[in-house]
Amino acid sequence: MVDIFIHPTANVSNDAIIGGGTKIWINSQIRENSKIGTKCIISKDTYIDVNVIIGNNCKIQNGVSIYHGVTIEDDVFVGPNACFTNDKVPRAFDTEWKITPTRIKKGSSIGANSTIVCGITIGEYAMIAAGSVVTKDVEPYSLVMGNPAKHYSYVDKMGNKIEGKSNA
Repeated sequence: MVDIFIHPTANVSNDAIIGGGTKIWINSQIRENSKIGTKCIISKDTYIDVNVIIGNNCKIQNGVSIYHGVTIEDDVFVGPNACFTNDKVPRAFDTEWKITPTRIKKGSSIGANSTIVCGITIGEYAMIAAGSVVTKDVEPYSLVMGNPAKHYSYVDKMGNKIEGKSNA
């Protein structure tokens, strides 16, 4: 692991793979067999579960929890306190529960305090507004918001609203 910064309070498994130029900040936990790409920022108080895959140049902000079954592609922004789920029918007593995979495609942005319900795909360069609860797939370049999140407009690669292409 070359050129990696790991804050002394972070708990990073020896079995995790961390790419060069990545920074892992205060009180973060990175579990076994997770893979984090190059030039990522893993902010304070984050939890990255076993077998999670995070691409290159991603920013995972404070207080984010990413659970087993989530794959995040390159250039993704995950805002503060966003949460991902991995169980469609959670029961504390179910010993045979199954992981339901979730994929976040390249360049997407997930706003602060959003919840991403498992089993969905967020398309390339899509934007999830702060506080949204995403229960269905999100089209590429789509801005969604609300609970449940619904399409609001389309955005360009930089996140600017595309005039004339909207449901607003």
